[in-house]
Amino acid sequence: MPLDATPETRTAYLALGSNLASAHGAPEETLSAAIDRLRTLGRVTAVSSFYETDPVGFHRQPVFLNAVLALETRLDPEELLSKMLVLEQEFGRRPDASVAGGPRTLDLDLLIVEDLVIRSEGLELPHPALAERRFVLAPLAEIAPSLLHPILGSTVAELLEELPDAGENRISAVRKTGIRPVVGS
Repeated sequence: MPLDATPETRTAYLALGSNLASAHGAPEETLSAAIDRLRTLGRVTAVSSFYETDPVGFHRQPVFLNAVLALETRLDPEELLSKMLVLEQEFGRRPDASVAGGPRTLDLDLLIVEDLVIRSEGLELPHPALAERRFVLAPLAEIAPSLLHPILGSTVAELLEELPDAGENRISAVRKTGIRPVVGS
């Protein structure tokens, strides 16, 4: 890249989740601290309310607190994901010691970056399970209902509406808490 070239700013949507205390406190404090740290990767332009959600897959664990945020960033998706994984570890997540889908101090997922479609060994965009998870679609629809899924061609609001009210995706499994972190720069 030439010295005078500036990387393009893109809007990335990230999911956050926690169901174990970290050094920052209970899951609510953990997510708030993670949002503050994510501000070092770009400009946070929107943050959903926190949602209390029943565990998916591995059920014998505490409920999760989930949220989604929009981040304007100059980082390419691979670099952003790499920094997100480092942040998870800084917050006490140890993937090698975790049960798949099990309890964690902090879980960060890169959901979608504008209209980019990426399929590589370490990254899939949009996130392959995005359209199947109420605990992600509900907070994402709160901050970006008209965001278009670049493969499915549906908006986030449409994807949420199409989810069956059954099993792990039942409406009662994802409860808006009304707690909404302050968005700053």
